Amino acid sequence: MKIDKKIIKELNEYLEEFNLTEIEIAEKDTKIKVSKNIGTNINQPSVVANNLPTEKDITENNQSIKNGIEVSSPIIGTAYHAPEPGAKKFIEVGKKIKKGDTIMIVEAMKTMNHVPSSSDGIVKEICVEDGQPVEFGQTLIVLE
Repeated sequence: MKIDKKIIKELNEYLEEFNLTEIEIAEKDTKIKVSKNIGTNINQPSVVANNLPTEKDITENNQSIKNGIEVSSPIIGTAYHAPEPGAKKFIEVGKKIKKGDTIMIVEAMKTMNHVPSSSDGIVKEICVEDGQPVEFGQTLIVLE
């Protein structure tokens, strides 16, 4: 199989332009996936087969280990702090929350997914901005 290097270069440019960690294109029987090596400071793309992220990849993506209980994103998507623009945020730093309370919404494929807290606690840190893209396993908040 001959791989067109121009396609790989073009996909790499999209990674940089849109600040993505991974992009994939499929045409007929050919599938090309280009991703950044998140564990290093070098932003060189690598071509990989259909691989799902491992626990190690997720840990490296969340490089700083926080003190407290971390609540992570169950899916890839866009995180929102409120149910709609201009509405009251689900959580604030210092707010006491209970297990099951909605902490954020992660939108994926036009579906709004409420993310529940995995335990009781006080919000110590909100780790993502409103409207920020998030990865699977990325820490959203830290509880005390």
